[in-house]
Amino acid sequence: MIKNGSRLRSQVCDTEVIVVKAADSLDDLRAGGVPMVAIDGEKAVGATLDVDFADGTVMGKRYVDDSGAEVLVTKAGLGSLSVGATKLSLKEAKPLPASD
Repeated sequence: MIKNGSRLRSQVCDTEVIVVKAADSLDDLRAGGVPMVAIDGEKAVGATLDVDFADGTVMGKRYVDDSGAEVLVTKAGLGSLSVGATKLSLKEAKPLPASD
């Protein structure tokens, strides 16, 4: 199981993430349609970017899924983050209260 603080990287693009809030769903975390590996893990030979998962990631942004899992992008890349075939969504910043 993936734990909080785990660092992962894509096998098909430059995307790298840190797990902020772990959940069981992250066991199938993918970038560009291909499972992510540990930051020091070996990339699979011949893995290619899936065009359906090529929307890219934004450095410094957090991505979340419906189970509450959250990852922080530390290096942007061409692949979209997903759990299986379900893309993660960009976490929106909470609006600050108005100061009168």
